[in-house]
Amino acid sequence: MKATIKTQGQQFTVTEGDILTVNRYPGTEKGATIEITDVLAAGEGASYRVGTPRLAGASVSATIVENKRGKKIVVFKKTKRKGMERKQGHRQDLSVIKIESIKA
Repeated sequence: MKATIKTQGQQFTVTEGDILTVNRYPGTEKGATIEITDVLAAGEGASYRVGTPRLAGASVSATIVENKRGKKIVVFKKTKRKGMERKQGHRQDLSVIKIESIKA
């Protein structure tokens, strides 16, 4: 069964057993189970349903495999002939999750 979910500001189409990298869930540790209730569409074949905007009573259960940080992104800005240079780095906090079950 497939489901389209919205979590941490992003949308994903998932099946059971998929592994995703999303923005970190605050206050969670490795091995924690999370319940995603923003299910936009779910089903397969003739039983495929689309919510307006969410499906009532549908949820996706996922387990946090790992909390980590992403690659460093360097932001460099320079203004010609003014002598202005600015360099800034950023690393995003990420959670790796595994989809355990889909309830539609």
